[in-house]
Amino acid sequence: MLDTILSRRAALGAALLSLATGTLAQSGDWPGKQPIKFIVAGPAGAGMDIFARMIAAPLQTALKATIVVENKAGANSIIGNDAVAKSPPDGYTFLFTPSSAIAINPVIQAKMPYDTQKDLTPVAQIGAAGILLIASPNSGFKNLADMVRYAKANPGKLTYGSWGNGSTGHLAMEGIKAHYGLDMAHVPYKGTAALVQDLIGENIKVGFTDIASPIPHVRAGKLVAIGATGSGRGPAMPELPTVTEQGYKFDADGWYGVFAPGGTPMPIVRRMNEEINKILYTDEMRQKFSAQNMLLPTQKSADQFAATVKSDIELWQNLAKTIKLKIE
Repeated sequence: MLDTILSRRAALGAALLSLATGTLAQSGDWPGKQPIKFIVAGPAGAGMDIFARMIAAPLQTALKATIVVENKAGANSIIGNDAVAKSPPDGYTFLFTPSSAIAINPVIQAKMPYDTQKDLTPVAQIGAAGILLIASPNSGFKNLADMVRYAKANPGKLTYGSWGNGSTGHLAMEGIKAHYGLDMAHVPYKGTAALVQDLIGENIKVGFTDIASPIPHVRAGKLVAIGATGSGRGPAMPELPTVTEQGYKFDADGWYGVFAPGGTPMPIVRRMNEEINKILYTDEMRQKFSAQNMLLPTQKSADQFAATVKSDIELWQNLAKTIKLKIE
């Protein structure tokens, strides 16, 4: 009897808390004085971290709230995603993660610790771009054809890196391998920063990285950009042909996204979407994104971004089936 009473009280308390959260959002009092946690599902210094911090600083001013950026890297962003998926849906925890972690992981992972489409609510899309195919200078690769030619002449000798099993870079290179009949082993890294350092150190010859973080090293001559995926050339490297221009069609754009725990009140989601869009679509931010080799697509509401997520999951599911890729 006592257990039943306590259970009912706990349920009532949870219901009242949920009601209070919704009322807080409706009244416009959110976020109040409580800090907002921004979980970045990648290591410090990686592309997503760069963009997350670009957004977080002005977002603090817009919301008149403290935003704490916290990096949780690993397992192709599953660790960071999972942390947010299991957080209270109270408007004080948000996720900053790449499209690969949202659209690809549920397609190729046999088991996921959370349900992407139920446990994470799309809030805002951050940019649109492809990914960079980077080589170390000692490789001698200047373009995609050079890499393909070497791999064909040396089956099994060329390894390539990406920022994790199931990442966009992993699938993109597996598609290239299947198209050209190449024998190349995959080396997954815990984020792009470690991969970039190994490319600079010539411990690995080639790899797919994010669109932004290697650019200073390319300009310094420490790395060579030999191609990029995506629907168009990056604004910071207009001289670099896409892989589609080089003969391998891969024009899908990636993005970064802000997500909230599933069940977060929609007034909070919409407010966050509106504030982020106000920040993104200014001349100053467009210039900053361009400098980081990222385009800004047509402005999207939270609902429109959710539709993009759904569409991209279907796109990557078809690619994974084509190359028969599955990560256990």
